[in-house]
Amino acid sequence: MSTEYERIYLNQSKLPGRMRLAESGLGWKAQTLPGSTAKTSPFLLPTEEIVTTSWSRGSRGYEVCIDTKNRGVVMLDGFDKEDFASLKKELEKFFDIQLEQREHSLRGWNWGKTQLARNELVFNVSNKPAFEIPYSQIANTNMTGKNEVSVEMDLVDRAKIEKAGDELVELKLFIPGNMEKDEVEEINKKEEEEQNKTDNAFTTTSDKIVPLRTKALYFYDELKEKADLGQVVGEMIVSFGEVLFLTPRGRYDIDMYDSFLRLRGKMYDYKVQYKQIQRIFSLPKVDGLHQLLILQVDPPLRQGQTKYSFLTLQFDSQEEIEVELNLEDDEYEKKWKSRLNKTYSNYTYMVLTSIFKGFTDRRVVVPGSFLTKDSDVAISCSVKANEGHLYPLDKCLIFVTKPTILLPFSDVHEIVFSRVDTAVTHKTFDMEVILKYGGGSHTFGNIDRKEQSALETFLKTRNLRVRNDEKIAQEMMAAALADDDEDGDLDLGSADEESPDEDFKPGDENQDDEDIAEEYQSDVSASDGDGGEDDEDMEEGEPERKKHKN
Repeated sequence: MSTEYERIYLNQSKLPGRMRLAESGLGWKAQTLPGSTAKTSPFLLPTEEIVTTSWSRGSRGYEVCIDTKNRGVVMLDGFDKEDFASLKKELEKFFDIQLEQREHSLRGWNWGKTQLARNELVFNVSNKPAFEIPYSQIANTNMTGKNEVSVEMDLVDRAKIEKAGDELVELKLFIPGNMEKDEVEEINKKEEEEQNKTDNAFTTTSDKIVPLRTKALYFYDELKEKADLGQVVGEMIVSFGEVLFLTPRGRYDIDMYDSFLRLRGKMYDYKVQYKQIQRIFSLPKVDGLHQLLILQVDPPLRQGQTKYSFLTLQFDSQEEIEVELNLEDDEYEKKWKSRLNKTYSNYTYMVLTSIFKGFTDRRVVVPGSFLTKDSDVAISCSVKANEGHLYPLDKCLIFVTKPTILLPFSDVHEIVFSRVDTAVTHKTFDMEVILKYGGGSHTFGNIDRKEQSALETFLKTRNLRVRNDEKIAQEMMAAALADDDEDGDLDLGSADEESPDEDFKPGDENQDDEDIAEEYQSDVSASDGDGGEDDEDMEEGEPERKKHKN
């Protein structure tokens, strides 16, 4: 005998389904859309997994939250108010569990108290829960300040059921204050008891120097433990210590497990699923001393408001390493033999590249046939004020290191060269890559003019549309000059010919000459005399000229 409820949403699913209660447990299956032939797998929750249940208001009516032993929190939304009595009765009948009513706070305050429950983070306002976040939906947490803790939502391990609407990406909690000495001593005592230390090795906390610890740091550590962010399922297969990352900047330890890897740094820890890694690039630097390993990840890693879609690792090209994978022979033969070696002994970047390729099952992209004038695989250029190198690969262009820009040839509409001529004043040129479908453009400037010919030829071999603005301008200028030569016999007038002036009046000519003569009337012979006599004559003649003029 079982009881069914229609139009119930499981874990905020987009489609409703049918929920069934029976002695063996709880089941749910999404409804089939009209005309759809796709089959959906039902969700089953055994009786022994159910711990507690609660009833509260939800987004689609009323909601039942089920706290489980090993599956986190299961949310069933879409019940009517009248379903409470029957549902409570059925839960007592089948599972011997009470359905508790939970009233949420509707004050809208953003300050309250945090509670780390069994399977979820609860934010309480006036002793009532304002919201809950299941630990299964938390991907990472970091200390972004002395008293600030960021909580990042999991966007990778999505349920097979399609989510509807907007999703929470990140939450920041400001937790002021420091831990009291008594609180720290109590915490240390609990840690010592858990470690099962012997009486001889045991020392009381009163004999220790208790370090100052903020409440935010304590919350951060507790959340990591509760959400199992630092805990992993299974044994660590291989680890690499103090690997230099150019983006995000810093040194991280890389711990690689069966389905994911962990990046452990001084300030930030990340958990990256192998299925997040979309592309792998292994590129030598122009200096000939270092090798770059670039991982494109989606969704990107986050540090506050900064997103990192590319993880750039740098290695000494001559550094060597020997590693052995921590895999049982049976497991290795069954699952990893075709993709990984049991032991590696080679350059560090080659070992890590091979292991990444094996875990992710992705092809490693390496430089193609393009070579510069100096036989390098990359061109020195700049993006705005950032200098870097552009790698023309067989199927894409990639600029490193900051910002890292990837431009697949399939997304390129046109490539435009500008400032390209043979003049001595133009030793560099610019290249603009225009993307399809209104994707904008990227300009790479200050490229050596000597690289233009080889780069243009390479891009044309990839069936890309290339336009040289300078060449087009020169052709237009040559065509214009040719047209001028053809029109050389056209009567354009002569400089010796006089053209009448509209403002010119013949009657004014005599008047102007007369005024000039009166203005400069003097004894010409005086100019041939002594300088003193010349001055005297000019002084004597001055009043006469003014009188005559009047």
